[in-house]
Amino acid sequence: MRVWAPVGVLASLVYGFHQRRVALAEHRAAGGQRPVARSLLELKMVQVVFRHGARSPLKPLPLEEQVEWNPKLLEIPPQTQFDYTVTNLAGGPKPQSPYDTEYHGTTLKGGVFAGQLTKVGMQQMFALGERLRKNYVEDIPFLSPVFNPQEVFVRSTNMFRNLESTRCLLAGLFQRQKEGPIVIHTDEASSEVLYPNYRNCWGLREKTRGRKKAATLQPGISEDLEKVKAGAGINGSDEVDFFVLLDNVAAEQVHSLLSCPALKRFAQVIEQRAVDTALYILQQEDRESIQMAVGPFLHVLKGNLLNTVDPATPPNKTRKLYLYATHDVTLMPLLMALGIFDHKWPPFAVDLTMELYQHQESKEWFVQVYYHGEEQVPRGCPEKLCPLDKFLNTMSVYTVSPEKYHTLCSHAQARELRE
Repeated sequence: MRVWAPVGVLASLVYGFHQRRVALAEHRAAGGQRPVARSLLELKMVQVVFRHGARSPLKPLPLEEQVEWNPKLLEIPPQTQFDYTVTNLAGGPKPQSPYDTEYHGTTLKGGVFAGQLTKVGMQQMFALGERLRKNYVEDIPFLSPVFNPQEVFVRSTNMFRNLESTRCLLAGLFQRQKEGPIVIHTDEASSEVLYPNYRNCWGLREKTRGRKKAATLQPGISEDLEKVKAGAGINGSDEVDFFVLLDNVAAEQVHSLLSCPALKRFAQVIEQRAVDTALYILQQEDRESIQMAVGPFLHVLKGNLLNTVDPATPPNKTRKLYLYATHDVTLMPLLMALGIFDHKWPPFAVDLTMELYQHQESKEWFVQVYYHGEEQVPRGCPEKLCPLDKFLNTMSVYTVSPEKYHTLCSHAQARELRE
């Protein structure tokens, strides 16, 4: 499972540099009618949606031999130190985090809490920050070499591993240099839109609940689950699904730990079946499911694009760089919405990057999308360099305003009650 090995992360970053250089070649405009030279394109705005770095598992597996999660795994690398403060979206005090409280209720063997960002994860995020620095400070003089709050907006879910992942990314991106305070904005768990919010959307919660049960009964999935559990010595009656299995396998492998040789042997099956289960639950053909999962977040990303291209937007209302610290459960439906999901579980520290360019002669706008450092062609786009209107059309299929989101969730509840 290449995506979790520390060496694999570094290799993928190097490959990302190569892909980036390739991207500087000429692209063709819509329909391939005429070439669009990169020299005539000016980068105007970048949005980076990323998963946090490697962490401890959220829930241990019921195995006789448990992995020991030593607190030394949480040591902070000196180069990642960078002071920051956290506020709510209005600039007020940081909200309470029910998820962190929940994680602190589970202590793994060795003494580490569940779901904690590790040294490996911090190094992964620092490396991602360095890649962004190469892209947007060194290769292209787009961002200031030091953090400037007038250029960068930082947003994260209210979980300690995500806040700390953001710190490490910023330390790598700006080499621990800043011209003003770093403020990370977050939201209450009840209204967060940076992940599928099952607490806030009744319809999404109910659809997911039913489909998750049905997924475990699907041919192939149920047989493989029993096979893996038997091979690992997990009691058939224990409530262990492929999500829990993958969570543990991914965490163990990236830290070079191993609880059970059978899990390593089944690693590819576990990842594939976890993806199959997630796809069964989300069901891309069910537009409302994707809308309720990430529609409000897509609305935010789309709004940033529209504000940047609108000449009436005051300069102080836009940023050059928007950073969003999210989760695997965010990235998967986002990738599905854009039509670029690769059927692999989003690894730790992976990024989905959207660049906005303007042609200096024609004044046309274009979007370039990268996933894991590799160029993508979103659904509805003629090629990698996508005209903005076509990209917005793709986003709009699943984008929902806060008002429509509320209506969708409550309508789903009303329909369920009627039935």
